[in-house]
Amino acid sequence: MTESLMPTYARLPVAFERGEGPWLWDSAGKRYLDGLSGIAVCNLGHAHPAVTAAVCRQAGELVHTSNLYRIPLQERLADELTRLAGMERVFFCNSGAEANEAAIKLARLHGHHKGIENPDIIVADGSFHGRTLATLTATGNRKVQAGFEPLVKGFVRVPFNDLEAIGNVARNDHNVVAVLIEPIQGEGGVRMPDPGYLQALRALCDEHGWLLMLDEVQTGMGRTGRMFAFQHEGVTPDVITLAKGLGNGFPIGACLARGTAAEVFGPGNHGSTFGGTPLACSAALAVTQTLEHEGLAPRAESLGQRMAEQFARSLDGVAGVVEIRVRGLMIGIELDRPCAELVGRALEAGLLINVTAERVVRLLPPLILSDQEADQLAGEVSALIRNLLTQ
Repeated sequence: MTESLMPTYARLPVAFERGEGPWLWDSAGKRYLDGLSGIAVCNLGHAHPAVTAAVCRQAGELVHTSNLYRIPLQERLADELTRLAGMERVFFCNSGAEANEAAIKLARLHGHHKGIENPDIIVADGSFHGRTLATLTATGNRKVQAGFEPLVKGFVRVPFNDLEAIGNVARNDHNVVAVLIEPIQGEGGVRMPDPGYLQALRALCDEHGWLLMLDEVQTGMGRTGRMFAFQHEGVTPDVITLAKGLGNGFPIGACLARGTAAEVFGPGNHGSTFGGTPLACSAALAVTQTLEHEGLAPRAESLGQRMAEQFARSLDGVAGVVEIRVRGLMIGIELDRPCAELVGRALEAGLLINVTAERVVRLLPPLILSDQEADQLAGEVSALIRNLLTQ
């Protein structure tokens, strides 16, 4: 391994050379079943024909012009996303952190327009919103923040899934302008709020004149069984942030807004050199069209139910399994002990999985899994967990 890279990752001892669907092959020719999708990025799997064709075609025509000019592919993608999400306008960028930065700036400018000099945004413990200074401050994980002080002011932290705590903030802090929350906390351990949480949060925001901003960077683009996770509860936020699965591996992020929030930004308020290039938008259009035309969000829901049933059978009565949490193909299996070693064991067995929040086995497989591949992934992960807990 080269010494020329900054050691910001403790990389696993494997390098992949090619992929097809849910499978990857390393430099030695060994095949792996991908249960992680590049952390919820390759929702269509690897080397998907529609994305490959779109990227190759566009790379041969036009890659970049800058946002000084109209970009028709960007306009088409904006139309598609606003239609799918029930939103009105989009700002394009390159990552989830950038999308959340845009949302934070939008909320602050919205607050200033209302005459609030020091606007606050409510965020949750256990959240993850990115690693830029503003987004790592919004993130509810001290490990992410440590060493980067002073942090950014203007965030009020509450426990996740705690409406009473948000009500307390409303009574005591009159500078609040928005709530930024993940519908499901991914990095925080695939933690899901109680049914009705988003509906109640929507009502609170309406009551107090706040923006409801949902970080759907990990949950969006069909991952949870709907195109967007908020659609499970029939609510519509004011702002949504997207990235990860939007480009199926090609970097692109988006901040969507509606109503008052859609009117906040004007020329000069925000920008991005590479945001929404023709190449990025071509990839993302192929993704959105494939997800919709092939019905992959409903497919994710049925596959998730199938895998949940298999996990329930395989791990029933196994001491040390705390909870199995499944929403579409966003799966977390919480154990009663740290289990990071499972990642290495899975790699040896030809599986790619992840452990987050120290004790949660996280699976984010591609939405294009076959029934057989879903059964294989659930069966082999169950066996790894049983072996760890009974050794």
